[in-house]
Amino acid sequence: MSAPARVVVAGGSLAGLRALEALRRGGFGGRVTVLGAEDTLPYDRPPLSKEILAGKWDPARAALRKPESYAELDAQWRLGTPATGLDLAGRAVLAGDERVPFDALVIATGAAPRRLPGPLPRGVHVLRTLADCLSIRDAFDGGARVAVVGAGFIGGEVAATARGRGLDVTLIEALPVPLERQLGAAMGAEVAALQRDCGVDVRLGVGVTGFEGAPRVRAVLLADGSAVPADVVVVGIGVVPETGWLAGSGLALEDGVLCDERCRASAPGVYAAGDVARWWNPRYREAMRVEHWTHATEQADAVAASLLAGKGPCAPFAPVPYFWSDQHGVKIQLAGRTQPGDELRVVDGALSERRFVALYGRAGHLVAVLGWNRPRLVMQFRQLIRDGASFEDALRGPAA
Repeated sequence: MSAPARVVVAGGSLAGLRALEALRRGGFGGRVTVLGAEDTLPYDRPPLSKEILAGKWDPARAALRKPESYAELDAQWRLGTPATGLDLAGRAVLAGDERVPFDALVIATGAAPRRLPGPLPRGVHVLRTLADCLSIRDAFDGGARVAVVGAGFIGGEVAATARGRGLDVTLIEALPVPLERQLGAAMGAEVAALQRDCGVDVRLGVGVTGFEGAPRVRAVLLADGSAVPADVVVVGIGVVPETGWLAGSGLALEDGVLCDERCRASAPGVYAAGDVARWWNPRYREAMRVEHWTHATEQADAVAASLLAGKGPCAPFAPVPYFWSDQHGVKIQLAGRTQPGDELRVVDGALSERRFVALYGRAGHLVAVLGWNRPRLVMQFRQLIRDGASFEDALRGPAA
């Protein structure tokens, strides 16, 4: 493929913006068109479950760039114009009745929240966009009783924010402990204890069967036969990649846009970044899809490098996944990938102080690090994971 003159970025959020910035930093001087589903310029999503939801920030503080700085990126922004289809043979993205031609395409359409089935009463929310956040915040302003369904990252943060506003909060999780798949059972139990100690009513190992109330919710009905009174319900049960617009395009899809180790999709000149991308990570020898902020920025940089390299040499994208979550004043960070059966050792601090570092080992290697309020050490151990450190060496500390 010859060097592209026209790049289309489908998706106007974090990954799309960072890909555009990286292209310009890399010297790309061609035309770039960004198709954004929302009618606002890119903003940061983490504050939606924390500072903005708490009423501590004006929404404008979440902007990823100052409005006047977009001119230097020299791109055509098509806000409120989602991609609706892809014509690979004709090299064009469909946006409604319009065709937007491209030489190279970056797919960064992100993910959408999973929703509970059936018609839902008023007062049941999901949290993904700024509009979602402001709607929930308005409901919180009335002193509502809050039920949060799902104790993952978003659910845990929403519960913490609501409790910080003095609201009665119930956190409902179908798994035995929060974040069990990411942290393991022992550390998931610590997350549950944190929520309980801060006044959240935590219900574990029980699913939601329905709601009471019409037209407005009054209670959440649980599989154990109990009912949780609620004026506001926030559902945080995960997300699904936004690939519906690619159905029938011929692009390989499997829980996201399938990509190789250079973030190249199954068609020439097509790349994917962020929540929507499922790429081959050679570090772990598996295809993975990662849904966190740091990953979106790192993969956007990798996509730009891959696009600019064309058929030339380019380093594979082989990161150590990383995420963080802020709950009740505790910064929870995980770097790496855990599995059931990993050896777990606390190497710094104490669980009782909620300030510690724990390492995960597997087959003699350091595979993950978890930190509570220990950001510097987490980053040092993340580097050890990159370096392929043994578990024994890691237990001696990051300077070993």
